[in-house]
Amino acid sequence: MKTFKDKVLNIVSNIPKGKTITYKEVAILAGSPKAYRAVGNIMSKNFDPNIPCHRVIRSDGKVGKYNRGDKRKEEILIREGAIIAKN
Repeated sequence: MKTFKDKVLNIVSNIPKGKTITYKEVAILAGSPKAYRAVGNIMSKNFDPNIPCHRVIRSDGKVGKYNRGDKRKEEILIREGAIIAKN
């Protein structure tokens, strides 16, 4: 049986380049719609380069936090062609 963390990491690992998904959408897809803060917590501890946690953003379209620096997250998303709101 997959844990919530396993589900989250699997969902995030499948976000295509140039696309984003919100923390809340990840929580819904993982089966726990109210666990969007838990999704953020999982993402903050992710350092696996195969899991593009930078593609998970806030529901208001802003990039939110990133464990390698918020500015870097924004730069990566822009380079990938994602549309983001300015913080």
